Amino acid sequence: MADTRGDTRGTRGTEVTTAAAATDETMETLLARGEPGALCECFRTYAPMVRSYLRRLVPAQDVDDVAQVVFAEVWRSRHRFDPARSLSAWLLGIAHKRAVDHLRARAPRTVPIEAVAEPTDGRGAGDDLADRDLVRRALAELPAAQRQAIALAYYGDLTQREIAERLRVPLGTIKARTTRGLHRLSALLESAAT
Repeated sequence: MADTRGDTRGTRGTEVTTAAAATDETMETLLARGEPGALCECFRTYAPMVRSYLRRLVPAQDVDDVAQVVFAEVWRSRHRFDPARSLSAWLLGIAHKRAVDHLRARAPRTVPIEAVAEPTDGRGAGDDLADRDLVRRALAELPAAQRQAIALAYYGDLTQREIAERLRVPLGTIKARTTRGLHRLSALLESAAT
């Protein structure tokens, strides 16, 4: 078996001028010190592991791009690495964060509206009309102030604050009218359903 510690060739023919050729310093120490060839050696050693980890997190076509971002981050943040700790765990931590960033940055997949089926709950259009009629009759039984607050909120699409301003009534009064009206409406609808 040949001794390759004296080999100073890096990737793509660049010269690696690390102290690893002369001493037994670890890759972790060299990377933390910012030795020029440390990143090449780190990439050569750990890129397969990082890519394998990223394949579980990002789409296959994005793995190499995210891996490149990971190793760029490794070089930029090398001063934060503690050589006494695990380099592979630190690398996988960075890989995880960059994968999450990548997934968050992706545009959500859109589906054409034609491809989405209409929701069905097994009821026909006649049942919907009957329900609307039931709600209208229950609303008619509410006191006028409660009915007005609910109608402006649900049919007028106004907030409670906007309703209070429109009716020139305190906000607390509108909240009370809406709450009491909804409770009463619920009770009326329950009794009509049985």
